[in-house]
Amino acid sequence: MCFDHDSRPPIRPIAGGAIDSREMTLTAGDGTQLTAFEARAARPSGSSIAILPDVRGLHEFYVELALRFAENGIDAVAIDWFGRTAGLGRRADDFDYKTHVADLTWPGVSADIAVGVQHARTLTTDLARPPQVFTIGFCFGGRAAFVSATLGLDLAGAIGLYGNPVGPGRASVPAPAEVATRVGCPILGLFGGADASIPGAAIGQFEAALAEAGVDHRLKTYSGAPHSFFDRKAAEFGEASNDAWEEILAFIRARTT
Repeated sequence: MCFDHDSRPPIRPIAGGAIDSREMTLTAGDGTQLTAFEARAARPSGSSIAILPDVRGLHEFYVELALRFAENGIDAVAIDWFGRTAGLGRRADDFDYKTHVADLTWPGVSADIAVGVQHARTLTTDLARPPQVFTIGFCFGGRAAFVSATLGLDLAGAIGLYGNPVGPGRASVPAPAEVATRVGCPILGLFGGADASIPGAAIGQFEAALAEAGVDHRLKTYSGAPHSFFDRKAAEFGEASNDAWEEILAFIRARTT
């Protein structure tokens, strides 16, 4: 599991920054219904983002993260992975994610990503042009976010936090380093230097693959930070968390026209 049950994003709320939010149901291309949570910005910047969770699915961490994005002018939708096996609803602390993760498939995951991106594209309706749409994911969702850039979704960028870029992965999500030639948008990857599950050599392999493919990218490793460092509880890694949030916002703003 990526985060503890009581983990929350280490981001300061901005009063009045989000105009509206709601839980909702989306329907993927294969007909599966999945729960999602959307948050709309009071002052939209022209960008929106689909949030891809870790193996817990639509947990409170990701609901709160959607609100923090909206408060910063970025319309957001966070999706769940388990509509096919666990039905609708947010995932509580006692959700048996291990059983359901074992039943995930890449076709199902990619269909959920696609409908999340599709919905993110509809969130900003009061601008003269369509929004720039991004994906962001964490751990399992981080790897999925990297690979979302290969799905032909017309993304402005894909952001992954501690998503393993090499080797086999859950649900047969392809290794990002192995599909770098198919990446169709800029990539931002943020990693913990003390994350034993993603050694520096793996990040270096991803870097080399992206560079060889000519993909606009930025990969940053925070020395001493563990896996899942982006957490309000992890006060000792507050500097890394603050910097990661600024990297995310800068990446999005630089690609929002």
